[in-house]
Amino acid sequence: MTIAQTGEFGLIARVTARLGTPAGCLLGPGDDAAVMAAPDGRVVVATDVLVEGRHFRRDWSSARDVGHRAAAANLADIAAMGATGTALLVALCAPPELEVAWAEELADGLAAEAGVVGAGVVGGDMSASPTLTVAVTALGDLGGRPPVRRDGARPGDVVAIAGRIGYAAAGYTVLSRGFRSPKLLVEAYRRPVVPYAAGPQAARLGATAMIDVSDGLVADLGHVAAASGVRIDLRRDALEVPDTLRDTAAAFAVDPYAWILAGGEDHALVATFPAGVALPEQWRVIGRVTDGSGVTVDGEPYRGRPGWEHFR
Repeated sequence: MTIAQTGEFGLIARVTARLGTPAGCLLGPGDDAAVMAAPDGRVVVATDVLVEGRHFRRDWSSARDVGHRAAAANLADIAAMGATGTALLVALCAPPELEVAWAEELADGLAAEAGVVGAGVVGGDMSASPTLTVAVTALGDLGGRPPVRRDGARPGDVVAIAGRIGYAAAGYTVLSRGFRSPKLLVEAYRRPVVPYAAGPQAARLGATAMIDVSDGLVADLGHVAAASGVRIDLRRDALEVPDTLRDTAAAFAVDPYAWILAGGEDHALVATFPAGVALPEQWRVIGRVTDGSGVTVDGEPYRGRPGWEHFR
């Protein structure tokens, strides 16, 4: 059955029937707007869009995969502010000939990823479009803490990372070369494994700045450096190169550090902390903050492409 056959309201009914109600949702789908409790008195908001042919391909990823990715991209932004995701709003623009099953599986992926942090889909919109597009807005709760912004890094701070990095970029390379293995890397591209809990943890530890790595480590830390008016120096020997990454890079004649330093979409969290803060094992120190500007690697300007940027 296609979306044209079931119609807008039929599709809405089928999709919402698959979604649960997250804690804090006072009124879910069915009215003009949802109502969420905001016990902190503030709401953290992030939005992101996935466009077929630009952000995903249906021959590379299932609808469930796309749902996971769309939710993860937004919930990672919430975590990077030191907050916990509470709800998602989803807009789906789709060709009328799209199968209903694809939209249902998309909803399953969105709900499953949101469920990792105890959130859920509480509303959204649908429209006919020649280009399949999934737009998500995430809401989050700071739990009484101040948000961790990009402009707080200071000389003397250490730079640390939580989560995997380089895996998704390697998986993209594998898929673009027509292969489907190593499975670990391909699945990392299809469904990011985001260290959501590390965001609020970093806030409690006194992180001075934080960002999620969506476009590339060098590019994203460049935003922190610019906002904070500092230089961030990364240590290449502190950036782990797992065997799977190293072997795959050798097979494709690629420098694995290009994936690690400039590859995005793993949605690892990278933060700066005052020197001397005892960091838990989840956080790995990879550099330091100094006087100056920009991002360097072992004290030298990074010569490669720093990351992804739309319209270039």
